Amino acid sequence: MTKTRKCAYCGKVFTSNSGMQKYCSEECATAAKEAKKKKQREFLRAVEPVMELQQQEYLTFSKAAILLGCTRQYVYKLVEQGKLPASRLSSRMALVRRSDIEKMFAANPYNRVLPCTKPMKETSKKKASVGDKKQKNQPTSSNSDEVLEYYSGEEVMQTYKVKQSWLYASAKRHQIPMCRIAGRNYYSKKHIDAVFGTPIDLDAIVDWLTPQEVADRYGINLTAVRSYAHRHKIPSKREYGHTYYSQSHFDELRRTDLLEGENYYTVEQVQQLYGLTKANICHIVKVKHIEKTKVGRLNLLLRSDVERVMEERKTLGMMAVGF
Repeated sequence: MTKTRKCAYCGKVFTSNSGMQKYCSEECATAAKEAKKKKQREFLRAVEPVMELQQQEYLTFSKAAILLGCTRQYVYKLVEQGKLPASRLSSRMALVRRSDIEKMFAANPYNRVLPCTKPMKETSKKKASVGDKKQKNQPTSSNSDEVLEYYSGEEVMQTYKVKQSWLYASAKRHQIPMCRIAGRNYYSKKHIDAVFGTPIDLDAIVDWLTPQEVADRYGINLTAVRSYAHRHKIPSKREYGHTYYSQSHFDELRRTDLLEGENYYTVEQVQQLYGLTKANICHIVKVKHIEKTKVGRLNLLLRSDVERVMEERKTLGMMAVGF
């Protein structure tokens, strides 16, 4: 009974003469043999550089990238972040030690972060058994305790009034421990509070200002109000498409009590009263140790110190004329 087979090289169906025949013709057998040799040569060509790198102690960034299986730009990033030491021999040559690469991997083991648990620390070089690892990584508290120690993403956005994109970017930038349970992200409460600060009760704030009112009241450019409020963590709220900022926080930051009071002069007021240039005022403040307070972009000078120094200058001038 004749048996038909499929050629292992070209895929053509043929009648085999023996049970060991794989190819339909001598040409397919020769071509398959050449393809096998070519594949072996390509494999050796790809593996040979890595085998040679295993014997080298000092590597260039390009060779280190081959050894790590990443791009050369990522090796530069590891060096810039201080995770991988490198030595610069000249403006065009920098080397990395293979032992430092191994130390980098040994010092950064992978640990999965779970709620109410801490990454397991290595107390010895011996590996713990699988049963011990499962026992150590099991949560020791109930599900209600887990929610208390971790914020959900919705809780962070509601508490700190941040967008989802900003939460993701901040968590990545500050390396906030997080985990994903049932399709929801949970962030470490301790790290979130440290990054975003203490939650502020917006209901306790009575006076609110629009961006235009902030610009008119405190002399800030209207386009810079938002970035200024974000940089100084001034509470804000949004109602019916309009943004409002806390007036009390702006007053505390901009020190309106000093501007409205009579205990301080601005540099412009000193110029007008005594006919001095800004360079002269700066020199007098530095030499005579006049108390200076900076409020925004304004430099406030203590009025009593200014009047005392100006009286001394006037007395010295009269004495010089008398002589």
